[in-house]
Amino acid sequence: MSNRLLIIALSLCAAGGALADTPATEKANLERFQKYAGAPVESFTMWKMYKWQGLGPENVAVWTGVNDVYMLKVGLPCNRLQDAKAITITSKMSHQVSRRLDFVNFAAQQCQILEIRPIDYKAMIKGGEAAKS
Repeated sequence: MSNRLLIIALSLCAAGGALADTPATEKANLERFQKYAGAPVESFTMWKMYKWQGLGPENVAVWTGVNDVYMLKVGLPCNRLQDAKAITITSKMSHQVSRRLDFVNFAAQQCQILEIRPIDYKAMIKGGEAAKS
């Protein structure tokens, strides 16, 4: 039984690695999000992070609701953000995520949020670009 679980776990790890985005895909995804990004804001409200998507070594998109998406740019060095399997976002001001005060955390790293840009996700959907990842 334990050998079977080990084989399943190793298979899942291998599949996860096979699904990692290439630098070209990360660049295309970043450009796609930038196309629908609004002007930088100081903060946003986040009760729960529903989903996230890495957009390269210093950018990540986070969903706070079905159509509420923000693109975060973090300070470097932020080693291997593009390879993170899971992230958390701090909120030092009770459900309010603020640039310069809060961080994207992953793999024992804490990367300061330098920029927050709201994404017009409804326009992305309408443009047929929301399903790409």
